[in-house]
Amino acid sequence: MDILTDLNLEDSTKPKYLQIADCFIDNISRGNLKNGDRIPSINEFSKAYKCSRDTVEKGYKVLKEKRAIKIIPGKGTYIDSTKLIAEINVLFLINKLSTYKLEMYNSFCATVDDNFHSDFEIYNCDESLFKSLMEKHANRYDYYIIMPHFKIDKQSQNNFSGESLEVIKRIPAEKLIIMDNNELKIDGNIIEIFQDFEEDVYNALTAGLEKIKKFKSIKLAVTDDYHYTYLNKIKKGFTKFCTEKEIDYEILNKISEGAAINKGDLFIVVEDDDLVKLIDSANAKNFKLGEDIGIISYDETPLKRLLGIAVMSTDFKKMGNTAATMIMNNNKGKIKNPFNFIDRDSL
Repeated sequence: MDILTDLNLEDSTKPKYLQIADCFIDNISRGNLKNGDRIPSINEFSKAYKCSRDTVEKGYKVLKEKRAIKIIPGKGTYIDSTKLIAEINVLFLINKLSTYKLEMYNSFCATVDDNFHSDFEIYNCDESLFKSLMEKHANRYDYYIIMPHFKIDKQSQNNFSGESLEVIKRIPAEKLIIMDNNELKIDGNIIEIFQDFEEDVYNALTAGLEKIKKFKSIKLAVTDDYHYTYLNKIKKGFTKFCTEKEIDYEILNKISEGAAINKGDLFIVVEDDDLVKLIDSANAKNFKLGEDIGIISYDETPLKRLLGIAVMSTDFKKMGNTAATMIMNNNKGKIKNPFNFIDRDSL
């Protein structure tokens, strides 16, 4: 049996069952195996390569889940499809849809080569939906890029339950990329690209201190309808800045329709809906942004750039690019993503 002449199960730290699956994939991509070709049975493969039947069975299970092989009882095992496994398949699991998350995804897709195929799932910060999607897509992808942000009980100090963490830990380390959130304590050499929400906010506001000081008070609008630990960290960074710089401040739950705003107020808004309401209220009072009141929005978008809204934001395009580059270069490690204060007319 010489179909997989380049298979060496002794020279890799990768689990043997994945080596077996990957070797089939490589041979198919190079044309050594074609649709309809018969491949060794589990027993035949086990004897030929002196590895356990369980190991071969797990490798074949991966290929079957990728819809790469089919087993016909009484006849044998055959290559079933060459299209899907000729690609490197990536699943994005994103907590919620937004312009900047799409920018990250598009940047990733633009950076990887043509051998990559990416799918996109949104779980709306719902742990139950997240776990369901993880179960649905288990063992189907070569890489899992996960943004783990969940709605949690206000009494909880964690961003996720033990169950969700265990689900994530089931993904082999070589397949796992954690984006945006560095709270997970996962053993193994994985890829993590994260924001440090508390320090990022503090440093960004410090960078804009000269402009900020011209306002009488500073108000942070951050919704309390749902509890996310990253919002708590934004509050902490904001409070630390205001306290150290001796600036009058207030934390608001949200900006209401027709909100009462006064000259000399500076607003920091996290949600884009609050930004729209705030601009409407300013227009109704004929307040000029950057003079009568100030606005700093959280997370950059093309529309904010067009409207001249000052922002503090991580670089989502860079986040997607970094993930793609690390995967293609087979690099691992923990990378802090750039976070910037961008001064514009609204300040």
